[in-house]
Amino acid sequence: MSNPTSREGIPSDQAVRTRYTAAARTREAALCCPVEYDARYLDAIPAEVIERDYGCGDPSRYVAEGDTVLDLGSGSGKVAFIASQVVGPRGRVVGIDMNDEMLALARAAAPQLAERVGYSNVEFQRGHIGDLALELDALDRWLAANPVGDCGALAALEAEQARLRRDQPLVASDSIDIVISNCVLNLVREEAKQQLIQEIFRVLKRGGRIAISDIVADEAVPSALKQDPELWSGCISGAFQELDLLHRLETAGFYGIAFDKWEQEPFAVVDGIEFRSVTVTARKGKQGPCMEANQAVVYAGPWKRVEDDDGHSFERGVRHAVCAKTFEILTQAPYAGETIGIEPRHEIPAAERRAFDCSRSDTRHPRETKGSDNRPSHVTAGASCC
Repeated sequence: MSNPTSREGIPSDQAVRTRYTAAARTREAALCCPVEYDARYLDAIPAEVIERDYGCGDPSRYVAEGDTVLDLGSGSGKVAFIASQVVGPRGRVVGIDMNDEMLALARAAAPQLAERVGYSNVEFQRGHIGDLALELDALDRWLAANPVGDCGALAALEAEQARLRRDQPLVASDSIDIVISNCVLNLVREEAKQQLIQEIFRVLKRGGRIAISDIVADEAVPSALKQDPELWSGCISGAFQELDLLHRLETAGFYGIAFDKWEQEPFAVVDGIEFRSVTVTARKGKQGPCMEANQAVVYAGPWKRVEDDDGHSFERGVRHAVCAKTFEILTQAPYAGETIGIEPRHEIPAAERRAFDCSRSDTRHPRETKGSDNRPSHVTAGASCC
């Protein structure tokens, strides 16, 4: 396949667009890994959608009833249609894609799915997944009325793009419960990858989460492989190096970052580099003030010592003093099964809490949470623990 490359030597968006346009018309097996989806949700999805589905995982299984879901690179719509059934009529699913043929396929199938399940809660929008604020259909309408023929018109175009991002964002900030994607982040240009991660973070609500199924490389991918349009558009040479992806998520402000799925068998091996399917999960919400509420967290084990994404160290079995925000984070998913939260005997109202220095890792004496005046001894009548 002969495709153009960008000025940096990396295959351009056109290489990806060309290949996925063809894949929307005729199934290409090389673009997907074998994935088992929940069969309960497949019967309602039109056959032509399933036949043109490409991916390397099933992020829909991380979706919950009532969620507002954003599906990046939604393609033919299969994962979005599964998610729409999981979230139910109280939820909502938005798919974002740039490929006109894939969008047409998904949009045509949406009314069929709505008729079969009895409600309509999924829509598909055209946009760049690395620029989730710019609504391209709205920009096209503006361009139709304001063609660009000189530098003055170009400046007007740039001003209109800024206005659309500010006043009519395609995806508003803090509006999404969960962002999912299935083997598309690796198709984003190298220089745009960090902006992509930051955009995902921007649109999530506080407490929002991600489930990203993608291909990662066990070594850094050399330039020679990145310049190959076939490898790039085939979801291989544009892959994140596995540790680099985690670091980028951490830099953007996510916490609880984990490989929830890790395929032992590589999807491909090129020049000794292993490219494998993984699913990465993470959450947004560790930002904000630290306030004292006399709470403590005990790390239950099995490790002797662990460290969270804010740099707090927790030794097994020790009552560690934490702020109210850290207490909330560490006593909920994904940490809830590994921690014990100790509330104070007498709650400190939010308005009366003072600032807590989260840079320290102090222990908390049991009497801090029980209260200094908690001296009497008693046994509850009739109480038994056996």
